[in-house]
Amino acid sequence: MKTTRILPLAIAILSSLTLHAGKNHSHEKKVAGPNGGRLLVSIEPHAEFFVTADRKVQITFVDDALKPLAPAGQVVTVTTGERSAPVKMSFAITNNTLLSEQTVPEGNNFPVVVQIKTSPDAKAIVEKFTLNLSNCPDCKHAEYACICSHTH
Repeated sequence: MKTTRILPLAIAILSSLTLHAGKNHSHEKKVAGPNGGRLLVSIEPHAEFFVTADRKVQITFVDDALKPLAPAGQVVTVTTGERSAPVKMSFAITNNTLLSEQTVPEGNNFPVVVQIKTSPDAKAIVEKFTLNLSNCPDCKHAEYACICSHTH
């Protein structure tokens, strides 16, 4: 009688674990933006988040073929740096991209929150990730924009 109770319980637990493990598993191939930055796909048009050599953040809007699009009234705010002293970045249009007026603080690994409004009165779409500026040994992109399938 105990086995008739244990077997359904074991099956339920294994099924739950299998379903949970599959939630974070994606077969979608990661793609870098045209400059080698992180592609933010939760917004239309998609946007590339890229840290320039002088540590400014560049946001480039792209079409489905990853061709750059001129900004069209989007409002972008990026917050990064140490939680005790965050840097809130504002942007200006430069060469059909949005370029931050502030720089990323010194260091290599910060939380980042990107807020993009498609128009000034629209609700913000929020992306959160770790801004790890170290280079990935496999794909040669910065870790924040890595397109490999390994765990970071």
